[in-house]
Amino acid sequence: MKKGPAKALIAGIMVVGLLPALAQGVLPREDVIWARRALAPITLDGVLDEAAWAQAESTIVQYGQDAGIPGSGWKVESGAFTPTDPTYATLKFLIYENQLYMGARVLDAYVGGSEEFNRFDGLLMALKDHLDTYAPKPPSEYLYSWWYRDDPDPQPPGQLPAFKGRWAEEPIGSPRTPEQIDAWDAATVVHGLSNDDTVLDEGYTVEMRFNLTPMGYDVTRPEGDVVEWNISIYDCDGFWPFNAAIFTSNRVWWQSPWGNDSWYNEVRVFGRPDVTVASGPVPAVGAEFEIPRLITGVTVDGALSEMAWGDRYAASFDIRYGDDALRQTYAAVGPYRAGQYQPSVNGGLAYVADPGDATVEMFVAGETLYLGFDVRDMFVQYHPDFNRWDGFLVTINERVEQGPDHQLMGRRLSFQVAADGTASPQDYLATLVSEGKAQVALQLKPGTAVDTLGIPDTGYTAEMAVDLTGLGYTPGLVEGPVWLGVTLLDGDSFIDPIEDSYGTRTWWYREYEGECCSVWAELSSTLVGVGQEPDEPLYQTYGRSLSYPNPSLQPRISYWLPETNRVTLEVYDLRGRLVERRVLGESGNGFHDVPVFSQKRMGSGVYVYRLKLQDPETGVLRSTLTGKTLILK
Repeated sequence: MKKGPAKALIAGIMVVGLLPALAQGVLPREDVIWARRALAPITLDGVLDEAAWAQAESTIVQYGQDAGIPGSGWKVESGAFTPTDPTYATLKFLIYENQLYMGARVLDAYVGGSEEFNRFDGLLMALKDHLDTYAPKPPSEYLYSWWYRDDPDPQPPGQLPAFKGRWAEEPIGSPRTPEQIDAWDAATVVHGLSNDDTVLDEGYTVEMRFNLTPMGYDVTRPEGDVVEWNISIYDCDGFWPFNAAIFTSNRVWWQSPWGNDSWYNEVRVFGRPDVTVASGPVPAVGAEFEIPRLITGVTVDGALSEMAWGDRYAASFDIRYGDDALRQTYAAVGPYRAGQYQPSVNGGLAYVADPGDATVEMFVAGETLYLGFDVRDMFVQYHPDFNRWDGFLVTINERVEQGPDHQLMGRRLSFQVAADGTASPQDYLATLVSEGKAQVALQLKPGTAVDTLGIPDTGYTAEMAVDLTGLGYTPGLVEGPVWLGVTLLDGDSFIDPIEDSYGTRTWWYREYEGECCSVWAELSSTLVGVGQEPDEPLYQTYGRSLSYPNPSLQPRISYWLPETNRVTLEVYDLRGRLVERRVLGESGNGFHDVPVFSQKRMGSGVYVYRLKLQDPETGVLRSTLTGKTLILK
């Protein structure tokens, strides 16, 4: 009845980088950075004068600019919508022993703070606590700022930031214990005079140390570790004294805005003993999950009967309530972000007699993401209360559309087992279904009935198809990252005794669309035909083009390019006559999909097509791809 551990898939290597995302396709990870190991101790004095800082990896966080998809953003708290002195900060990272060091150089003409929240400068950060027994691992707050909540304004000129959060005392600014200082410490140099705008400042420099041991990390192990971290930079201008013409209070963040809550995403800070300030380029960091690309999709009937499903072709993982060992098999930060929850039902928490248990599979074909769900459930039922649903939430981020905080918008694609045993699309999935951009279907397994009689069932299977162009992916060029989370909802309700009823939610990477953190998945660049071994791609270099479906009334061509080319499509009948010629323009590296014919109605028969691939600059012919397609009417 139960299945084995998840099958972890790691995508092809990508280069770590912090460049803005200018186009879809294979993108550098914008939620990761390496902290190189320093070869000598670092003194916290706010100067950043150690030689190691010059070799440290760095990133820029700038107001009004995306610091990295999918979770970064910015927000005005009060005052002018567009600040006259926007935040511009350079962040650098190092490790020494089991300590993470951060250097921050923040350019700011108005440095200071106040007793009011949001009207201050400073750094709000979080570290996920890997020693906590809860799943997922919760954040601990690290606030280092000019917010002195208990001191009346005006704040004294020359004041330095204070510590607040897990490793600090109340009220803000109180002396800290040696244990707190050992866990977290910092020093700041203000380039000017804080809380005084008589003469404009140049900004401030922070040198900060995080002791990773009390948070459950160990970057000294040979394999290193990945620190789950995020930062929000607060900026208040025109407040010392108050100047209504320039006053603004705002913030900009890298992946998540909060220190005591887990929103959107997080920064993965990589540290390993052999990655030092003298070891050369940092290792590449790839995706956490790879979604295979098949040449054709499936009929969405809920049966999971086609050959495309199963370990041979689709990527898969298991979700199981109460299985801590299973969560540990998830890739990268998956063991710390996956989790479970049992809400109160009928005023209490009943014993979970039949824990939720499912296998989820997925692949992409053309522009469509297909998901399959195989649920093993002794009590399949319908209930209108969300906490008692049977069904799934699939959360996917939009590729272009942004939310209110300028982060990539998350969408909740959910379905429930309906009273008649069908799939009832909910939330944004219902919207996509109504727009013809999604399908969902469900089938009950033999011996299963949707009721609350307590008669043992065997479960259900379901299929979902999502046209990714409905989530902002480019038509004809669906590739690159997909930010995913999957939540299994399992409600077991009983008439007698009603107190035995319960509901649970168990999730892979993230529970809901606005939470931290989705898996960074990549759509595979290897095109595979069902019936063929998955490790045998259908192209090599410029490789083979494929016509599908074949035969078809409206056939399409799939092909792969290793670099940008000027593409021209020519189609001939069997007598060698040119029946259509289209200049497709420049196509970049990756998988492409185009119709064989434009709007012309072609007669039945066999047609030969040729793709001419030319150097965009010189026009030199690099390669020619040919194939046949069959039209039957």
